[in-house]
Amino acid sequence: MRFDIFLSICQTEVDGVMPSERVMFQNFFEQAILADALGFGTAWVAETHLSCQIQKRNPGAVIPQFKGEIGLNTDILQLAHKLFAQTKRIHIGSAIRNIFCNGGPIAHAEAIRMFLSIHGLEASESRLLDIGFASGRFPFSNVPYGIKPRNEIEKAAWPALRGLVFLEATEIFLRFLRGDVFASKDVRPKLLSRRVFRSDEDWAKVAEAWRLQTGARGEPDVIEVPSFWVFDEVGVIPFEAPMHLLKLTLGAHDEASQRLANEILPCGVFNLSITPGPVIEETHERMKKLFHKDGGPWTRAHMPRTVLVFIDNNTAQAHANAEKALSNYWRAVEGTLDPAKIAQAVNNALVGTPEEIIAQAKARFHPEDRLMLWFDFNNHDSTAVCAKMRKFMEKVAPQI
Repeated sequence: MRFDIFLSICQTEVDGVMPSERVMFQNFFEQAILADALGFGTAWVAETHLSCQIQKRNPGAVIPQFKGEIGLNTDILQLAHKLFAQTKRIHIGSAIRNIFCNGGPIAHAEAIRMFLSIHGLEASESRLLDIGFASGRFPFSNVPYGIKPRNEIEKAAWPALRGLVFLEATEIFLRFLRGDVFASKDVRPKLLSRRVFRSDEDWAKVAEAWRLQTGARGEPDVIEVPSFWVFDEVGVIPFEAPMHLLKLTLGAHDEASQRLANEILPCGVFNLSITPGPVIEETHERMKKLFHKDGGPWTRAHMPRTVLVFIDNNTAQAHANAEKALSNYWRAVEGTLDPAKIAQAVNNALVGTPEEIIAQAKARFHPEDRLMLWFDFNNHDSTAVCAKMRKFMEKVAPQI
C-alpha cells in the first residue's frame, strides 16, 4: 500500500477561529515539509479559484452557509517551486487543476512546460509534478473565462454540453503538452445528438432552441457546436521541456474522458473515498484496457484515493473528533446536518487508534492501493495535525 498526503489549505472557521491567509500557508508548508521527512510519496494540494465569500453576494450562491474560502491555492506551479526547494524526496500533485479558467487549456499546457523546464535544470532532479486536472468544482470559477452558454441552443444543452467542452479542453491541453503543433480546426468536433442526453425531453428542448435560432424545421440529427477556443496553428514553448518529470491524473470518472485522455498521453484517474467499491473496481478493469501504452501496465497506484484520517490513542476521542469535524463541515457547506451522511462519512474514514486503523485499512483497501491521506480536515491546529501524521507513518504505515 502506498501513502500520499492531501493538503486542503481550507480557510474556514473552526471553533470560532479563522486563521489568516499567512497562517494557513505557514501551516501548509510545515505539514508538507514534515510529510517529506516522514516518507509520504506525493503531496497533493487542493486548488480553488475565485472567492467563495464574494460569490455569496450573487444569485445562486454555491455554498451560502460557508464562512471563509474552500481553498487558498490558486496555482500549484508557484507553490511547487517553493516546496521542491524545501524538500528532498516528495513529489507534488495538483488536486485538481482547473484547465477551464486562467486562460484555458493552451495557457495551462504552456505554463506546465515552462515549470518543467526550470524544475529540470538540475540533471539529478527526479521528483515528479503530478498534474491532476479537471473542469473545476464550481461553475462560477469558469464563467469569467467564457465557459458558459453562448446562445439559446447551448443554454438548453448545457448539462450535456459542458462535458463535451471538457473533452475539447482535454484534447487541446494534452496535445500541446505532448508537443503537437495544430489549429483548432484539427480538434474533434462537439456534436449534440439524442444519445448524449439523458431523456427525450432534454433533447426536445435543444431541438426547439435549434429551430428557433436557425429558422429550420423538423428534427436535427446532429448539431455541431463551434469551438470554445479558436486558434490558428500553434506550438507551445518551451519545446525541450523535460516531460519525464510530469505525470497526469484525470479528475473525471466518465469513460469518454478517460478514453480520450489516454489516446493522447498516459493519464491516471482520481478517486474519492465516497465512491462505491464496485465503481472503483469497474474503473480499474476499464483502465487496464484504456491506459496509454507509454505509461506501462495499469496498476492500482494510478488511481489515488482520498481518505480522511482521525487517529488518536483513544478510540472514543478519535470518533468524537471525526463526528465533530464532519458535522461542522457539512453544516457549513450545505446549511443542514444529515446524521446519516455524517455516519456514512465516518464509516468511509480511517478512525480510531493505530491498531484499529491498521485493521480498517487491511479490511477496506487492496494491498496495492494508493491512499491520499487527509489529516488537516477542519483542523487548523498544525501541531496536532503534524502529530497525527507522524503517528500514522510510525505506527500504522509499517504494518500495512
